[in-house]
Amino acid sequence: MGRPARALFLFPTQDGGMEHHRAPRKRTRAATFSAAAVLLAAVSCSSGAKDEGGLTSGTADAAELATQKLNWKACTAPTAAEGTGSAPSPLPGGAQWKCATMKVPLDYANPKAGTLDLALIRTEATDKAHRIGSLVFNFGGPGGSGVSTLPAAASDYEGLRGRYDLVSFDPRGVGASAPVQCENDSQLDKYFAQDATPDDASTEQAYIEGLKSFATACQDNSGKVLPHVGTTEAARDMDLLRQVLGDQKLYYMGISYGTELGGVYAHLFPKNVGRAVFDAVVDPTNDVEQSAIGQAKGFQLALDNFAQDCVNRGDKCLLRGANVREVEDVIVKLLAQLNTKPIPAGNSGRQLTQTQATNGIAQALYSKEYWQLLEQGVDEAEGGQGALLLALSDAMNGRSKDGTYSNIQAANTAINCADFKERYSLEQTKAKLPEFRKASPVFGDFMAWGLMGCSHWPVVGQWTTPDVSAPGAAPIVVVGNTGDPATPYVGAKNMVDKLGPGVGVELTYKGQGHGAYNSGNKCVQGAVNAYLLEGKVPSAGAVCQ
Repeated sequence: MGRPARALFLFPTQDGGMEHHRAPRKRTRAATFSAAAVLLAAVSCSSGAKDEGGLTSGTADAAELATQKLNWKACTAPTAAEGTGSAPSPLPGGAQWKCATMKVPLDYANPKAGTLDLALIRTEATDKAHRIGSLVFNFGGPGGSGVSTLPAAASDYEGLRGRYDLVSFDPRGVGASAPVQCENDSQLDKYFAQDATPDDASTEQAYIEGLKSFATACQDNSGKVLPHVGTTEAARDMDLLRQVLGDQKLYYMGISYGTELGGVYAHLFPKNVGRAVFDAVVDPTNDVEQSAIGQAKGFQLALDNFAQDCVNRGDKCLLRGANVREVEDVIVKLLAQLNTKPIPAGNSGRQLTQTQATNGIAQALYSKEYWQLLEQGVDEAEGGQGALLLALSDAMNGRSKDGTYSNIQAANTAINCADFKERYSLEQTKAKLPEFRKASPVFGDFMAWGLMGCSHWPVVGQWTTPDVSAPGAAPIVVVGNTGDPATPYVGAKNMVDKLGPGVGVELTYKGQGHGAYNSGNKCVQGAVNAYLLEGKVPSAGAVCQ
């Protein structure tokens, strides 16, 4: 946290770690966890070669590129840029994952700028006689690798694989698609550990210098691609992908930031929208500040719910407190202590700072399944051991157990800063602190200071808020979760409104965590599957719980 962002969406990786996808620096199932067993496993996201790989010179004619033939081959292990790990395992029945690259224009407005290669992954529909087409996934971030996420999440979509090819991609600047590169691993260790909520002039200056150094490194290592990684370009890439796959319409599942990408696509290409679902919806009416304060409130609500659950369990909860405030005071006091005195984090020689602890707490609030990790992590940190909270923070930041980083945070920053125009000064940011602290005593400061994340970025932003109006588009099912910390529930209604009459159809899930379909709720999955497979649109305002 303490950086500009939307919201990451997380899935268990095939190696047992976590894959993350839009957050302030920003799911696994189990019973009892130790720090070593949980998140120190490989984190799948994105880092890659120290150049602007995947870029080629020459003329890029979009119409000509739409006729290119893809060379699908067996997938290899994820690149360092995608977070490392193992090659994807076969699906039930023995079906294999196939990977390919697709050339897209670096700059759609300037064909002479050349091309870049987008990394793709696919498994084909099993029921060829009733195949509908390709179902394209974007799991969020921005900055998450679809190539590494789709195999990890595929079991959740097994009911769709009969009639759809399941397809995903690394968006431009992400993973194996000309990844944005900034600082090296040792520099990133320092960057993510630094004080992201400065308290005096010296720490303010250190914070600003950290932001400047990061931005300069991004420009030095990825300057050619930085102006071209925005959401509009990614949406144009998706329409090119639709054509290359041979589909008349885009069938789409967008999660978290993927809903914003899907909304921009629908605006640009309304007549090309097929059956689409938006889950964990980014509010298209929010500017950077509104989004940040909305997330502060959302994570605070999730923390309140966690604390209430702890109170309800009484002595079974490791954290002391007779009510919500007392439980949260344990966390507030821990963070205050870490501000001046970091604690050891296992045998690695690393320490847990206040910034990393806050990141770890936010990470654990993405899913109710992580609440026991949060409880254990805070309890251990109170006892002077910060390994579990640091592992949670590492998962958010894309750091794997060998100390290498994916490029998820570099891509996240680059895409956010290419999209949004606002650039906040130190004075403007400090003036916002009281409002953010009122929104959340735990996360407010971090979200407020994160407003400066693009202040020294070398590329100007495109919009204040994205245009997602899509008159004439087919119905889009918009799923909102009342307990979502990263994409607050109100965003679903606002997305429906902005898509326009007859387009957005809201489905409400009364649950906890980020997203609805992957919660396993049968009502949500049934409604979504009925639309994607049969074209049956849910009743407007339908509720699942």
